[in-house]
Amino acid sequence: MTGTRLDLLDAPGGRYVPVVDPELQFAPAGENISRYRIRNNLPGTPDFCPLVFRTEALDRFIALNLPQRAQEIVADVPRDLLARTAAFLRLKDSRSSYAIEGESPPQDRIQRWGRAIGEAGRRPLDREELLRLQKIVIGDARFVKLGLRAEGGFVGEHDRETRMPLPAHISARPEDLSALVDGMIDFDRGPTQSFDPVIAAAALAFGFVYIHPFEDGNGRIHRYLIHHILAERGFNPPGVVFPVSAAILERMDEYRSVLKSYSDRLLPLIEWEPTDEYNVRVLNDTGDFYRFFDATPHAEFLYGCVQKTIDEDLPFETGFLRNYDTFRSQIETVIDMPERMIDLLFRFLHQNDGRLSNRAREREFSGLSDEEAERVEATYEATFKEGNV
Repeated sequence: MTGTRLDLLDAPGGRYVPVVDPELQFAPAGENISRYRIRNNLPGTPDFCPLVFRTEALDRFIALNLPQRAQEIVADVPRDLLARTAAFLRLKDSRSSYAIEGESPPQDRIQRWGRAIGEAGRRPLDREELLRLQKIVIGDARFVKLGLRAEGGFVGEHDRETRMPLPAHISARPEDLSALVDGMIDFDRGPTQSFDPVIAAAALAFGFVYIHPFEDGNGRIHRYLIHHILAERGFNPPGVVFPVSAAILERMDEYRSVLKSYSDRLLPLIEWEPTDEYNVRVLNDTGDFYRFFDATPHAEFLYGCVQKTIDEDLPFETGFLRNYDTFRSQIETVIDMPERMIDLLFRFLHQNDGRLSNRAREREFSGLSDEEAERVEATYEATFKEGNV
């Protein structure tokens, strides 16, 4: 753990003892170290090694075999329909990830980040890849310094009158960032390759957001790392992105609570002072607080989000597109209408509980006869009635 060899003789013999008790915490198989007669089954390195306790909740999640459940859901979905579902889910996740940060970027930025999410797991994780992701997230980097922070960082507010920082979370010191980022990269490539993917994703992603290595873009990259591990380890069906950010957005109070569960315990241990730029300067050695933290609540939260995306979002999106295709084909048998108008027709019906409003009848769809309008509404009701999605 320290890189310093103790002035002691090698252990003469005896059975090997694991560093981490696998009955209490999740751990890889590990390797035997003869000098100490231990089996080093730590799920990381001295630079980054969060631990996760075994809990009843995590054991239940693992027993669900969610990857198999996801494969069964998409098994009978035609390839073209699955491709469209995957595209919808990518955009949904990208849009939700920005919404979590309180941002409403232009559509092109949402789509660009959605494409990046769709490629998660294809590139090895290293510093160059993290910088590439930050550039995509930021877009216009004229007012942001890309790369690892050279100054302190915190999450929180400033006092309205004095502009003094009011931190809710203080990020890792800039002098620790290089080792911490390398530790996260080694964590991703190392023993956790044999780990449960969701638990590994939780430890890596939440570790990243606590460290906050960049000046901006940390939150979205933090959630991207979840996709990276799930895709890289084959947890989700090929080409399908679970909209984890959408699930997080629906559970924002719980998400904030999980983040605060560690930040609130961390703050009293950090000595800091304000800078002339109204930032924070950490005065004590805090690196270990980011290297070694308890990621158990984070793993439980993330598993709940993943289960929701598999049990609800994935079947809903595939079912919705099936029904939309049925609706469109039936409308085409009734009325000769271009696809964009059918889509507009659907949106009006969807927004008005399956009925065409007087405004729609008088303007965009004034050409419909009363009989045709009734048939359109009946088609919508039969296709999208409750429980049919």
